[in-house]
Amino acid sequence: MYAIIGATGQVGFSSATALRQAGLPVRAIVRDAGKSARLREIGCEIAVANLEESAALASAIGNASHVQVILPPDPQAEDTTAQMHRAIESLVQALNQVRPERILAISDYGAHIAHDIGMPTVFRLFEERLGQLPGQKLVLRSAEHMQGWRRVIPVAIATGTLPSFHDPLDKLFPTISAPDAGRIAAELWLRPASGKDIEIFHAEGPRRYCVHDVAAALSQLLDRAIDARALPRSQWQATFERSMSASLAGLLIKANDAQNEGALVDVEPNGTVCRGSTELIDALRPLIARR
Repeated sequence: MYAIIGATGQVGFSSATALRQAGLPVRAIVRDAGKSARLREIGCEIAVANLEESAALASAIGNASHVQVILPPDPQAEDTTAQMHRAIESLVQALNQVRPERILAISDYGAHIAHDIGMPTVFRLFEERLGQLPGQKLVLRSAEHMQGWRRVIPVAIATGTLPSFHDPLDKLFPTISAPDAGRIAAELWLRPASGKDIEIFHAEGPRRYCVHDVAAALSQLLDRAIDARALPRSQWQATFERSMSASLAGLLIKANDAQNEGALVDVEPNGTVCRGSTELIDALRPLIARR
């Protein structure tokens, strides 16, 4: 049995779909049973548990020999770091109780960096705590999701200008379509076990892009000119806080600073990269079509 925690998200659902297509049993662990219809449709067993309730989570995992975990931040948490730390400890407690044979964790580019760079640093702790558990651990560090541009597409459509936290605009950065990350996770599950205690992989798309590439893709999809513009650093906090708490905004600002200044949010030196196949324009196309 493959248990997927966070199966309603794009990554989790993609993993569940690939595993079901391979004929494997999947237990989808969700916070809201009302959002599980499409998981039932593909043949998943459904279990309900909150990431911060370790007893319920252990019960939901049950007899699953393989467990995939993802650590989503609460976008409105007053203290995002504390909230994610609680979730990590609850998850570790549950996994230590049920002791699956293998664990696959979706982590973040930059989690290998020792000093504080915001969100990747939270995932560094996530990896460290999971590393103390018995069984084989697979860590899949995901580059930023192409679908994250969804937040600023309305601005680009309204103004003809695409604002960006990436600066300079011509600097290539790693990114991946979220469903591709889920498919790569499933592919890692389907490989024979290596026998190593911990293996770390990185997931990104077929090639790297710069912000000008994003603007060009939107221009093609919208059939009108879209220009890229680096958002002034002084405006970052207020811009992020339109859709999230000040605490989460602070973690993302640190991560963007680390990427812009030193390319720290990247593959660990000599790290193994698994590539998705979805090009940027194909990931953006459905975001435009839904508007």
